[in-house]
Amino acid sequence: MPVRQRFRHFLVSLRRGLHVLAAPVKGDNGRGGLFIQAYRGYGSSDRVFLMGRVFRQPGFGATLREEWLRRDLLDLLRRLLRKPIAGARVRVRYKGTTAVVETDRHGFFRVDMNLGEMPSDVTWHAVELSLDYPTDERATTTGEFFTPTRGASYGVISDIDDTVVYTGVANTLKMMWRLFAQGADSRVIFPGVPALYQGFHDGPGGNAGNPLVYVSRGPWSIYQVLVEMFRMHRIPNGPILILREWGMKRGSLLPRRARDHKLDAIRHVMGLYQDLKFVLVGDSGQHDPEIYTRILRAHPDRILAIYIRDVSADPQRSEAIARLAEEAREAGCELVLSDDNQVLAKHAVAQGLIAPGVVDAVRRSEADSRS
Repeated sequence: MPVRQRFRHFLVSLRRGLHVLAAPVKGDNGRGGLFIQAYRGYGSSDRVFLMGRVFRQPGFGATLREEWLRRDLLDLLRRLLRKPIAGARVRVRYKGTTAVVETDRHGFFRVDMNLGEMPSDVTWHAVELSLDYPTDERATTTGEFFTPTRGASYGVISDIDDTVVYTGVANTLKMMWRLFAQGADSRVIFPGVPALYQGFHDGPGGNAGNPLVYVSRGPWSIYQVLVEMFRMHRIPNGPILILREWGMKRGSLLPRRARDHKLDAIRHVMGLYQDLKFVLVGDSGQHDPEIYTRILRAHPDRILAIYIRDVSADPQRSEAIARLAEEAREAGCELVLSDDNQVLAKHAVAQGLIAPGVVDAVRRSEADSRS
């Protein structure tokens, strides 16, 4: 690639990256003041769970056009300067149901409310959020939460780092460089993941609409980057639960320790979808096999399969996972360890979890990544 063309590509990539990084503050159109940032949630026929954060952010740049680079630079500065609001009371409305929740000392809030009216049989629903205190009539936003349709046959709970993406999900600069400077064909996503996860979402019949929930140990600051990454690579969207920088105290739903958070998050998702069985997907480098086996012990009749991406070169680690796999078999579930998504896809086909054609789609994706 000529130097001039390479430089132009770099500027375009920088522009796209800045726009994504600045996106969290853009909902106020530059006015500043109090602002509610809602993250995607998930729900069932009678409950909804959603998280978010309240900030006070500076106001400047409102007169600049949204497509201008200078506007993105100012919005990025506003993001760096904004402050979380502790003790704010957020009012949540969904149809005829209302609840009020309070932010913690880091500005985070958690909505876990019963629904008075059943959601319609579509996947995404709007929920209105506003501030009761501090008062600011302009601080309103619309969040969204996912509910599985009646056709869903099982759910998937997946790790992200070393499972969906290559190592570095917690490194914002590395992720941004891979995603925007190197493009959609860069080594961000493991080959075959979009096809495999689309297969999970579609189910064996092709139209199940199975829910996927993603759990990451990365910081909340990369949330928007992950959303954009999923969009660019056509990975089925779902709620993304972040492990770090969550301010709730110990004993709450999402404690600060990553290992405890993942365990409690899985329990919460399974508790919300009590009629669904689950596939658990993770990697061998952290505690996923141990956590998933622990879940299997508690719910042997609700785990359909455990898929672990092999990212460890340590023979002792492989032996430890082999022992966990034997324990899983004794409980009536298979723990599959592999560094190849084709192996996972073939097993999923044999278990009746995905359509046979998904194996070919994964194979083509892996072949394209090598070419």
